[in-house]
Amino acid sequence: MYYGPALSGKTTSIKTLFDHFGKRDELCSIESTVRRTLFFDYGIISFQNEEWLLKLNLYSCTGQDFYIVTRPITLRGVDGIIFVADSQISAFDRNIVSWNELKTYFDDNFKNLPLVIAFNKQDLPKKFSSETFLKKINFKTYRNKEVKFTIAVNGENILSSFEDILRLIFINIIKNSEVFPKIKTK
Repeated sequence: MYYGPALSGKTTSIKTLFDHFGKRDELCSIESTVRRTLFFDYGIISFQNEEWLLKLNLYSCTGQDFYIVTRPITLRGVDGIIFVADSQISAFDRNIVSWNELKTYFDDNFKNLPLVIAFNKQDLPKKFSSETFLKKINFKTYRNKEVKFTIAVNGENILSSFEDILRLIFINIIKNSEVFPKIKTK
């Protein structure tokens, strides 16, 4: 799930990811006439070999407050979140509000949920300090987490953010599974 405030780059990030895999036409985006996400973006990316097939359902939540009612529904059953933060100074407070709202949907389970914070728009001037943001949200208390610096419009670190969230999700599944033997993870 890609989550974050309005205009942070969630839709651009997911579109860039689907472009990377040559599946842009398989991404469903419901947009308004001014190209803003109305409900969510959705697509499936599959990986397979001769023994298994893995289907990943990817979504992005709308960031517009007008559609806030859709967010809890879209977040239901999520395995991991890429929080797309708009790195511009003018967006700092919107990022905090969006993060705090996201936390309310998960209660105490949020600290264990696989998370990647993608500080997007690194190509633009006047960025806030990522360290200040991470301190403000008390990021060190989260257990399954990574931080990335992205530029969604040109794809910088979009794929590695996706790889990081997958790694964190698989580690979480293995840690909490009775099926897999217990192995050490960092």
